[in-house]
Amino acid sequence: MNITTQMVKELREATGAGVLEAKKALEASNGDFNKAVDSLREKGAARAAKRSGREASEGVIELYAHPGNRVGVILELNCETDFVARNEEFTTLAHDLALHIAAMSPQYIKTDEVPEEELNRELEVLRNQARAEGKPEQVIDKIVAGRMTKFYEEFCLLEQPFVKDDKIKIKEMITEAIRKTGENIVVRRFARYELGE
Repeated sequence: MNITTQMVKELREATGAGVLEAKKALEASNGDFNKAVDSLREKGAARAAKRSGREASEGVIELYAHPGNRVGVILELNCETDFVARNEEFTTLAHDLALHIAAMSPQYIKTDEVPEEELNRELEVLRNQARAEGKPEQVIDKIVAGRMTKFYEEFCLLEQPFVKDDKIKIKEMITEAIRKTGENIVVRRFARYELGE
């Protein structure tokens, strides 16, 4: 199939990929736009995984106060260089994350931060719920696993769907930012305050 410059342009706009990278993805997918997008996303995720071991000690402290000043968030978002820390996309990401934290009130950054005691308690509650609903014993573990996904989406920042676009999770936003900047990006910590809590 003949890959046109318009096809390359559309793919670049959709993914932020370079010209050659977009053209190669379209050629590999025989001009199928969706397959090319998936291919570029997979490559971006693979690159992000490689970068995850690199030290991220630069970044920003983002302060966010929800209108009416009833909810406030302090967020530390790290990257590898001060050049990226001053980049508009990076600062926008920090702002969006702080706004999301204010709205969705996560308790932890990632799933492995949930204390084992709390995790075991939640697993036991979910197993008992499934049994009380009369579910067969052989499917209870699958049901519990599905419900744990919802638990993580409620309490872990990286697993939550983004408050402005629930089709994308926070971890996917960060992976995309890593792909675009070429640097490791890490949510180091956050604190959320609500008036009267």
